[in-house]
Amino acid sequence: MGAIGTQALAEARRWIGTPYVHQCSALGAGTDCLGLVRGVWRALYGAEPETVPPYTPDWSEPQHDERLWRAALAHLVPAEKDAAGDILLFRMRRAGVAKHLGIAGETGAAPTFVHAYSGHAVMENALSLPWKRRVVARFRFPERT
Repeated sequence: MGAIGTQALAEARRWIGTPYVHQCSALGAGTDCLGLVRGVWRALYGAEPETVPPYTPDWSEPQHDERLWRAALAHLVPAEKDAAGDILLFRMRRAGVAKHLGIAGETGAAPTFVHAYSGHAVMENALSLPWKRRVVARFRFPERT
């Protein structure tokens, strides 16, 4: 894991216990999955790279618009190998758009990821086979912005 990955994972773990609140990004007060990634970004670099427009929980699924994936491609670095601190993009339904994010924790035989999941606080879960099958892309935070 590179220095940026180490920092990203440490920051993501600070958010554990933050309640799930749609469209929020406030450590300890409330966040959703995108808000967690935004909060880690702010801790690493300061200001966010762009203002996030309002979004619905379905992430443009009725329109089949991969809005979240496009945003990830615009600001993050695609990654091919598993590394702690990577951003994981999940497709929650086979035919749906990718609309969930997490940050890779432990790698290897017992992988984990940190995420904000509707109805739960930010937590670190096992990246079990059902979750692993939903990962459609991996990204890294850039070394510099």
